[in-house]
Amino acid sequence: METLILEPTLYTVKAVLILDNDGERLFAKYYDDTYPSVKEQKAFEKNIFNKTHRTDSEIALLEGLTVVYKSNIDLYFYVIGSSHENELMLMAVLNCLFDSLSQMLRKNVEKRALMENMEGLFLAVDEIVDGGVILESDPQQVVHRVALRVRETSMASP
Repeated sequence: METLILEPTLYTVKAVLILDNDGERLFAKYYDDTYPSVKEQKAFEKNIFNKTHRTDSEIALLEGLTVVYKSNIDLYFYVIGSSHENELMLMAVLNCLFDSLSQMLRKNVEKRALMENMEGLFLAVDEIVDGGVILESDPQQVVHRVALRVRETSMASP
């Protein structure tokens, strides 16, 4: 029996998604061209939402991808990697994102609060993952860096 030996890679995250409780995209960042068009991305997001929104598990295999997810009130958070990716690594990214947002939104992680703080969400995701490479998994560090970047941009503008 022949086994497939995969080269180790830093590019572990294929996408980070946040959908509302209707399965509509609030945030999506794709790090490769698995779904090159917006139409393909939206179809994948609908598929992933339909498969996960009624279950309590935290992991799914879908379309040859590993999907870890978490729901909270009216939001669904997803971190997607390849089928051979370590689920614990993907879960660390998911937990870091959720915990960072929880601190930034003062534990009020729901759609309205998230929509009012999209800048913080974009900065947090950029601090956690860059181009599919995991940079940070400590929510304290992420929140600290986001606060610094928000302060820098507010000081730069007149």
